[in-house]
Amino acid sequence: MFVISNFINAAAQVLDILLHALYWIILIRALISWVNPDPHNPIVQFLYKVTEPILYPIRKMLPLNLRFGLDISPLIAFLLLVFLRIFLVKTLFDVALRLRG
Repeated sequence: MFVISNFINAAAQVLDILLHALYWIILIRALISWVNPDPHNPIVQFLYKVTEPILYPIRKMLPLNLRFGLDISPLIAFLLLVFLRIFLVKTLFDVALRLRG
């Protein structure tokens, strides 16, 4: 069982790193949107390509009365990422610990 435990532990660590990196990428995109970046810049294009599949569905689900000129989809994405890091990653770590013991 220790092999499965190690696999789940490694998957949880990789997932934690990916969620943490995605958090920072969304934060950078939100900050860069305040300065009206050049859309042809490769860094800006990368940020949009990585974050738009996450932020667009959130924007579509927001009711019209919450769309008051300020895009709050990054804030909702932050909350979802924090929830996933707290719930899913810790659950995977706990599962790996129980399988080991």
